[in-house]
Amino acid sequence: MTDHHAHRPHEPKPAVSAESGSLLRTVIHLWPYIWPTDRADLKARIVGAMVLLLGAKLATMVVPFTFKWATDALAGVSNGSAGDSEWLLWVLAAPIALTVAYGGMRILMAALTQLRDGMFAKVAMHAVRRLAFRTFVHMHELSLRFHLERKTGGLTRVLERGRNAIETIVRMVILQLAPTIVELAMIVAVLMWQFDWRYVAVILVTVGLYLVYTYYATEWRIGIRRRMNDSDTDANIKAIDSLLNFETVKYFSAEEREAERYDRAMARYEKASTSAYTSLAVLNAGQATIFTFGLAAAMVLCATEISAGTKTVGDFVLINAMMIQLYQPLNFMGMVYREIKQAITDIELMFTILSRDPEIKDEPNASPLKVTGGAIRFENVQFAYEPGRRILKGISFEVPAGKTVAVVGPSGAGKSTLSRLIFRFYDLFGGRITIDGQDIAKVTQKSLRQVIGMVPQDTVLFNDTIRYNIRYGRWEASDAEVEEAARLAQIDGFIRLAPKGYDAEVGERGLKLSGGEKQRVAIARTILKAPPILVLDEATSALDSHTEKEIQDALERISKGRTTLVIAHRLSTIVGADEIIVLDQGEIVERGNHHALLAKSGLYASMWNRQREAEEAREKLARAGENDAAPNRNPPLVSDKITEAATTPADVPATAAE
Repeated sequence: MTDHHAHRPHEPKPAVSAESGSLLRTVIHLWPYIWPTDRADLKARIVGAMVLLLGAKLATMVVPFTFKWATDALAGVSNGSAGDSEWLLWVLAAPIALTVAYGGMRILMAALTQLRDGMFAKVAMHAVRRLAFRTFVHMHELSLRFHLERKTGGLTRVLERGRNAIETIVRMVILQLAPTIVELAMIVAVLMWQFDWRYVAVILVTVGLYLVYTYYATEWRIGIRRRMNDSDTDANIKAIDSLLNFETVKYFSAEEREAERYDRAMARYEKASTSAYTSLAVLNAGQATIFTFGLAAAMVLCATEISAGTKTVGDFVLINAMMIQLYQPLNFMGMVYREIKQAITDIELMFTILSRDPEIKDEPNASPLKVTGGAIRFENVQFAYEPGRRILKGISFEVPAGKTVAVVGPSGAGKSTLSRLIFRFYDLFGGRITIDGQDIAKVTQKSLRQVIGMVPQDTVLFNDTIRYNIRYGRWEASDAEVEEAARLAQIDGFIRLAPKGYDAEVGERGLKLSGGEKQRVAIARTILKAPPILVLDEATSALDSHTEKEIQDALERISKGRTTLVIAHRLSTIVGADEIIVLDQGEIVERGNHHALLAKSGLYASMWNRQREAEEAREKLARAGENDAAPNRNPPLVSDKITEAATTPADVPATAAE
């Protein structure tokens, strides 16, 4: 199999305008996925499906004629006289044979049609898979800004609907629309040959009215369908958002409010869905009425000619069968148009996403980053998330190779922005960031991110096993390397106490683990990655003092010998940094080591004093509580979350961090 799950830069990227809704343009952009240049086997399937299609249509055209011939033969027998039984059996043989032929042709028609659909199924699903894969890859290529502006539930619905819409368009155009046009042309030609222009005129008028009515009715329904999709997406987003924040809902006893919020969204979906089904009934009723008038007109013409003796009863049966035969492709034309229009409506958001260029791109001549020491340098860096509100205003400092530099400051000073800029989640407005003298905007993003390890403030884990989450740091690592990384992060003991060990599930976003346990998993996978540069973004700010001390010790161990940038909230965690940068309102206001900054009695000293006072107040409260209960001075790291999970039903969420 030549089609591998890998990014294909040579593949065309669909760029269909959401406003155009053009079927032709959609098919043009889908065609490389339907007719893949690297899959001769799929091309052979398409050719085979087309041959079967023509065979099925020829069989379809013969079916009404066998019906006519059998009817005329039977009519001849019933009007004749039977002399003896042998002669009667000989006369009956012809209509019986024709009747058998009629049944055989119907079986052949059905068999060829089903064989065609089966042969084409792999082509259609291959196109669905490739384009869905391309969309998924493209979503990861888009910037952090894009994902912060979107809701995950909405994106998954776009992907799901778009995937279904691709299948609909591929199957409808190739298996329904093209054969229907061929069959309609063949029926008109046969009627012109067997009857006269009046029958063709009736058919053309019927088809014209049918298609015009279908077009306007479907256009009317598209708006209803779009409203139904919007309300469905809104309800899905609210459901996912509420379930992801399960604990917050419980904290504030907001179950009823969340249920009412979801029900309001579902009420809008109910109203839109009812309108959609009602409009479908109106469309079907109108189509049936138009065709019935056309059928009646054609049969009246034939009945008149039978009365005049110019046509036989078999012709009456033929015109009826041909008209019924015509109704099937006509009905498919209406259905094909409706489904394709609805599919284009569903796929337009996917095309909008695919047509959106990634904000962060590698330069055409970008080369891989080559790290010799890992020195990071910020040179007059200026940045703003939105024009008119600058976050960083000309920041310049250096993190020497193998040294630790900490960045502190009040909330909103721009500390966490620095970590995002180092990973190049955003491009700068001015200045540059270099690693060992190489501008990170001129190297490949992949090579840049491979050399940086990140331990974030809020560690979010995959809903998989502990082993999976640690191995995420370096996927090709062996089990022994994974366990060694866990040991260095001081989490190996906790893991081995869990019922399933490294194969224990951590739950949605890692909620079966405590905050300290999640942080140690994050440290373990960073150790496993073994990057020369380390970024710690307030990695201990949400932890209790005891856990913070243990996590801090682990971080200090993995920081030795690495270029480390620490973004800190608690100043006690960075007193040993080689240099401390103090940010305020996007500018460096102070810099130096811990003791030098305290001696200046500036912003850093003020922040230090406030934090010390807060810690002393907490210590007084703790001492006051000793009279009521003995304090647990050595709380175990091991939480009960995974242990409980072994005996708790899977559908009962575990509680959050202790």
